[in-house]
Amino acid sequence: MKQKIQRRPTKVDIAICTYRRAELDQTLLSLAVLSVPDDTIIRIIVADNDVTPSARARVDAMRSAVPFEIVYVHCPASNISIARNACLDHATGDFLAFIDDDETASEDWLLELLVTMDTTGADAVLGPVRAVYPNVAPGWMRRGDFHSTLPVRVAGEILTGYTCNALLRRNAASLAGRRFNLALGRSGGEDTEFFTHMHKAGGRIAFARDALVYEPVPTGRATLAWLGKRRFRVGQTHGRMLLETAAGLGRWKAVALAGSKSAFCFSAAALLSAFAVQRHRYGLRGIMHAGVVSGLLGVREIEQYGSLEKAPQ
Repeated sequence: MKQKIQRRPTKVDIAICTYRRAELDQTLLSLAVLSVPDDTIIRIIVADNDVTPSARARVDAMRSAVPFEIVYVHCPASNISIARNACLDHATGDFLAFIDDDETASEDWLLELLVTMDTTGADAVLGPVRAVYPNVAPGWMRRGDFHSTLPVRVAGEILTGYTCNALLRRNAASLAGRRFNLALGRSGGEDTEFFTHMHKAGGRIAFARDALVYEPVPTGRATLAWLGKRRFRVGQTHGRMLLETAAGLGRWKAVALAGSKSAFCFSAAALLSAFAVQRHRYGLRGIMHAGVVSGLLGVREIEQYGSLEKAPQ
């Protein structure tokens, strides 16, 4: 009789970086009811980025409602890259998933990420983030869905990513020793840089369209001003990264190209002034390209996150 070979269980860590958010409870509750593949062990890492360990009591209160081990890590302060790196340092599984502390996962979220990782052999898999708008959000914003997140493809390939819905293969060569840039921990863009460098190191990024998470849009973010600031910062990050390969004349060619794109988008927005969704889409894209020019000129990214954005809960 042949002896049955015991397969080693797959271990998955789920990382949540948190900073003074009561919504963390809902995130953990959504993870508690995940569909988990057979022979898979789930472990949750909560990285608290506050100066004081303000989320410890909240996490402890949720332990009885969550059927997985929860590791609490205090990693001050007010710099998201510190928290993300703490998750990398405390991860022990075969895979590491990231979800934000204001998001809720669909039941099949992790299952879909793992299936795509297995079928594609990618080093990282991204899923979609669907925005949930408050009633006070402008109609054009809801119709145009300006806050949802999807990967951008260039010639059919995903060149960078985000950490609001992602799964990493921890033993991938492209991720060896890789960390999030502390200098970007208050402006944002640290995840864009992380995934861009991973891709340049040979890492492949796949997309799991059914690995859905939901993100409520706070009233403070359901404004054109917030969207403009966010798009400008995204452009700054892209421009700064272009500087890594564009020097001398190449830099000024990139400035001219981004400036031309910005002018075109603003002109299109003016021509489409009667159509709110199209007008704002082109206008925000023009702001993003203006941010690229700013980044190419060496202007440091604006700070958009940290202690000024969230009050203690």
